[in-house]
Amino acid sequence: MTDDRSAAAPLAAVAFLKGHGTENDFVIVPDPDGLLDLSPSDVARLCDRRAGIGGDGLLRVVRSAVHPEAVALAAEAEWFMDYRNKDGSTAEMCGNGVRVFARYLQRVGLAGPGDLAVATRAGVRRVHIAKDAEDGAPGDITVRMGRAVLPGGEVTVGVDGRSRPALHVSMGNPHAVVFVGGLDEAGDLLRAPVVAPAEAYPAGTNVEFVVDRGPRHVALRVHERGAGETRSCGTGACAAMVAAVRRDGLDPAVTGRPVTYTVDVPGGRLVISEGTDGEIEMTGPAMIVAEGLIDAAGLAG
Repeated sequence: MTDDRSAAAPLAAVAFLKGHGTENDFVIVPDPDGLLDLSPSDVARLCDRRAGIGGDGLLRVVRSAVHPEAVALAAEAEWFMDYRNKDGSTAEMCGNGVRVFARYLQRVGLAGPGDLAVATRAGVRRVHIAKDAEDGAPGDITVRMGRAVLPGGEVTVGVDGRSRPALHVSMGNPHAVVFVGGLDEAGDLLRAPVVAPAEAYPAGTNVEFVVDRGPRHVALRVHERGAGETRSCGTGACAAMVAAVRRDGLDPAVTGRPVTYTVDVPGGRLVISEGTDGEIEMTGPAMIVAEGLIDAAGLAG
């Protein structure tokens, strides 16, 4: 799919699916052999909620062996999650997206309950798909998210003229985590919060506004880089948990004990754990809600 609409015409027969993880929603485009050329404007059209299919981002499903950014990972993971933000920009990682990606592979018979490896721009992520419940409800999906990196340095986030200190956390993609007294302090999030210094995040950042709900239980709102406010952010929930753990003096590397937090997002609930080795695990739901065919002519119009 390119900006040449005549070249894009064959996409009338290309399948798509729609899925979400705690209401962080995605357009899923199967492209196992890496034949599609999705430009940033193509992605933006597909993710447009009025003129397209609609989504916070796009998941292109492609074999690692045929994608130049993933071929080195092909021996570890057969499938590469080519993730794009809704504005068409690429991103290193998407935690909710990985769960939805795994659910798609399960739906089409390319994976089953158990363990699965998924290649991303942030490296290989190990996934576990739980068995369905007795009532047929899809089992939750757990993703080993890797270790958080705390680059250090003072960072601030500004909203409506007020600046607050933030913690710089990397989960393979960048985050600025701010603790606030109420989630309304995030403002309307129609625009990206002002993060300083700018050089701390040369490619922009996700910003999480976090409040306490109880012992080892927090809630957040998030402004995602390239997407705006979303109903959930998996890597953001991990970053918020990491920040809360350090604030609360529960760093497993120091205490010698793993720790688990519940993280509420506007679209649902995630459970985030950190082991003594620093490995972060995220558990939550993932759903496929629709599938169909892309109408390239309608999209162009």
